[in-house]
Amino acid sequence: MATATQILRHEHEAVLKMLEALEQAAQKLEQGGEVPPAVLADLLEFFKIFADQCHHGKEEELLFPLLERKGIPREGGPVGVMLDEHEEGRALVRQMAGAVAEIQSGHADGRIHWAMAARAYAQLLREHIFKENNFLFPMAERVLTPEEQEGLAESFEKLEVEKMGAGTHQRLHAKMERLVAELAPR
Repeated sequence: MATATQILRHEHEAVLKMLEALEQAAQKLEQGGEVPPAVLADLLEFFKIFADQCHHGKEEELLFPLLERKGIPREGGPVGVMLDEHEEGRALVRQMAGAVAEIQSGHADGRIHWAMAARAYAQLLREHIFKENNFLFPMAERVLTPEEQEGLAESFEKLEVEKMGAGTHQRLHAKMERLVAELAPR
């Protein structure tokens, strides 16, 4: 079984793939191209459910409290920084959702509003993932025992089903593959 930090790093890979698709959509909108509102809504669904509810939920409800109990500070420490960035990301997702509503109602600036929020979100998440992968997770790997890592990984699975529902993970991964193929083909 993968460790808890390995699971979170693997989820980061999926988020990074979707950030490429998000940036491609932003570029199309900035250049006057068309991106159907349904595609924008699908991108937002992935980030709301997979990145926030699932991934950030695992960190906020399980990993971070355990790290705090193990002596890694929240206030003035890495956990507090990560939590602040999660909130900043949520605000940018709300901006994108508002821009989708503007686009659907024919508001001329909706496309630019969406693209600006999407670019800011992508930059935030790329930097956030770098910090977690290169600083927070190695710190966690130093303080967590193998048994704690295993327990967290098991709790991650339970939380995923509780937060997202059975089969949602697979549905979102399928949606991710479709969106990446459509917006950011390699």
